[in-house]
Amino acid sequence: MSFKTPDLCDQFESDLGKSVRVVAPMFKSYGSREVFSGRIVTLKLFEDNSLVRTAFGEDGRGKVLVVDGGGSLRCALVGDQLAILAQKNGWEGVVVYGCIRDSGDINGIDIGVRALDTHPQKSIKRNVGERDLPVTFGGVTFHPGEYLYVDSDGVLVSEKPLT
Repeated sequence: MSFKTPDLCDQFESDLGKSVRVVAPMFKSYGSREVFSGRIVTLKLFEDNSLVRTAFGEDGRGKVLVVDGGGSLRCALVGDQLAILAQKNGWEGVVVYGCIRDSGDINGIDIGVRALDTHPQKSIKRNVGERDLPVTFGGVTFHPGEYLYVDSDGVLVSEKPLT
């Protein structure tokens, strides 16, 4: 997979309308995969990462998990064990509107990770949250089944595949 988000913006934006949506630059980069893309799977939750574990336990080939954690900076929603599980099951990456932990270990795992920041505390486990619904943050609504493209320049969303 080879693409640059600036090139995708140039190629797919026109004066009449945009076929790509650019997420506000708010994320830090983790994981050893700097460039990743895939079909979007969404989760909406708050300080409870039970559904993240469930999703990462499934076949993730060609998919990116988008986690709307409400922007909470009070605990982590992904740690090294979940990143290892995601890698094992073929996930391309994860975008977390919240925090991760074990960032040093995650940086050595072959997965793409974007998150607001790090936090050492783990989340609660109550199995509370929703899956496969539109979620909105960073000025963009992410719909399940759409496509996400991430590199060092940013995060893009498109209704259709761009590469």
